[in-house]
Amino acid sequence: MENGTRQYIHDKLKSAAWLIKSIHQRQRTIYKVTSSIVRFQRGFLDKGIAHLKPLVLRDVAEDIQMHESTISRVTTNKYVDTPQGLLELKFFFNSAIQCLDGDPVSSESVKEHLRNIIKSENRARPYSDQEIAEMLKQHNINVARRTVAKYRETLGILPSRKRKKPY
Repeated sequence: MENGTRQYIHDKLKSAAWLIKSIHQRQRTIYKVTSSIVRFQRGFLDKGIAHLKPLVLRDVAEDIQMHESTISRVTTNKYVDTPQGLLELKFFFNSAIQCLDGDPVSSESVKEHLRNIIKSENRARPYSDQEIAEMLKQHNINVARRTVAKYRETLGILPSRKRKKPY
């Protein structure tokens, strides 16, 4: 075999080995990030949306000693099959809302409470955003009427005057 051909094959093998090593590194990183998320969100995975905890990229980054930007890249367009369904890894990162007792609750959990309140309302007299905010306070969740309106819009739920169904 001539020297140029030998060098070409050597370079291609080296390139292939680098690619395989990079893929393995990526797999290890995804595994570490997912394992960390599972540790933080065990309650949600076992018991449902009401147990989803507030979580930010920094929490996972500190847990596995990686940079936040790495965590962000790893969780973008990646999905995980959980007992709660197929979810994007980004789903697990959500803001915190302080409860009346001082404990934080996830914004997704608050949205689920809101969805359930509206689902069970009397269609002839739907709850206003202010009434929903007061009902959430009974569940130890302190949110303003404006926050209820914002979450309701995010969920694609109409305002009370448009949800009203005459009997």
